[in-house]
Order: sequence, then structure tokens, then C-alpha cells
Amino acid sequence: MVGLQHDAHKRVEQFSKGMKMRLNFIRAIMHNPNIVFLDEPTSGLDPANARILKDIILRLKQEGKTIFLTTHTMSDADELCDRVAFIFNGQILALDTPEHLKRQGEEQQVVIGFDSGNGVVQKVSFPLHDIGHNDSFLAALRTHTITSIQTDTRTLEHIFIQLTGQTLL
Repeated sequence: MVGLQHDAHKRVEQFSKGMKMRLNFIRAIMHNPNIVFLDEPTSGLDPANARILKDIILRLKQEGKTIFLTTHTMSDADELCDRVAFIFNGQILALDTPEHLKRQGEEQQVVIGFDSGNGVVQKVSFPLHDIGHNDSFLAALRTHTITSIQTDTRTLEHIFIQLTGQTLL
């Protein structure tokens, strides 16, 4: 499942950090537990192996397993967790779904990028609320060659830093 079959003959002491992480991950789930505790499961992994572990975690969730995950990687928390708790100095500062946490507080913006000539991309933001009736937004769509359009949503990392005044380690 995690690509260690070709290293079965090696002693674990010869494994790299990433190989040890994958081995420990498999050890945690090999007995098909209903509750799984994972501490920084993607730490030390290259993107391809991290993706493999995240896909397994998502599959375990679909099977109805309860997974407790600790991580400093907010993109992992956003992708993998149904609920997130920010713990700082032993206190829970926030507890909610990732999506709800990201939508609280600041108003969401729609950011469009358009070619302003000579290959220069200009970006302009508009409030998401009632975007379909925003004359400036609609005029920009009609008059420019749009190169990108996205919702500018706060990230979990931004929220953690805002709540704690600390950066992630």
C-alpha cells in the first residue's frame, strides 16, 4: 500500500525517515482499527508518498473510521479533516469545520486576473456577496480577456496565525 515491498529485506534501521513514516503508518492501520491516531503522518514525506498516505486516510474516513490527526500542515488538515481544533498553550482556541472556519470574519473576495497588455496580468478583487449584481465585476468580465478567476478565501494557516499571533513551526 505504501511502496515498501521492495525494501522488505532491509532492516528498519536502514530505512530513511520517510520509509519509517510509511512503515509506522501501516503499523497503525494494519489491524483495521475503528479509531486511528496519527501524529504528523505526512512529515518527512515527498509529495508522491504524502499523497498515497492522504488517499489512504480519505479511504479510511469513507469506511467510517474515526481518525484523530495532529499536524502543523494546515493544507493537510483542510483536506483530510471534517473538524479542526486549533490548540495553543493547552487551550482550544477554535473548533469547527475547515470550511466554516475559513468563512468566518472577513468577507470573501472574487479575484479576477486579466491581460492588461504586453503580457502583464492585472488582478482586481470584488466582494463575493451579491457578485451577480456587481456592475464593476460584470463590466470587467465583458471588457477584459480574463486569464483567471478565483475566490480569495482565508487559509487555516492564516486563521491559526490570527488566533495565536504565532507562525506554524
